[in-house]
Amino acid sequence: MRKLKTERQPEILDAALAIADEHGIDALTMRAVAERIGVTPMAIYGYFRNKNELLDGLVGRLLTSLPQGLPGESWDQRLSAFAWATRRLAREHPGVFPLLFARPSVTPDAVAVVDLIYQALIDAGVPDAEVPRIERLITTFVLGFATSEANGRFSASGDGIRSRRARGDFPAHQRLMAHLDSPADLDAEFAADLADLVRIIRPV
Repeated sequence: MRKLKTERQPEILDAALAIADEHGIDALTMRAVAERIGVTPMAIYGYFRNKNELLDGLVGRLLTSLPQGLPGESWDQRLSAFAWATRRLAREHPGVFPLLFARPSVTPDAVAVVDLIYQALIDAGVPDAEVPRIERLITTFVLGFATSEANGRFSASGDGIRSRRARGDFPAHQRLMAHLDSPADLDAEFAADLADLVRIIRPV
């Protein structure tokens, strides 16, 4: 991303986010953003050289809304705040949120979030060599859960899909028949999953 011009970057990224929220990522073009803010497409190229840079900027724009951690918070409080805020972000921007899974963190805003997770893991006593791996474990869980919830994948359990699968020769499905389509309390499930992660982090 270019460094020289920054004064209209927030406006451009807000417009890009609005377009993607309203019409999906496929509708997000340099021309559409330019029309939204009333400039020529060439003006957008003064800030972002191509759509990939715009998408990277949009990832950073999403991540700026995540908590940065408060003085005195423990490492697990910081990780928990990050996780719950990320889940809320997926609910607010379901069409855009998958970008966080698809694109690496390359803008300063995005890298700052990863750095906060690194620091929390360091404070937890995770050996330096293991920090990148554990960060990937945490973010893959959080992003995967949030994406699955936002796109409706988890809601399919209420349609009897899992129990219908048990009609075949699948012994584990048949054993679990009584539990497969039980309504899921996703808040409680997310909290339990986070607690499991926290338990395995410190002894790494």
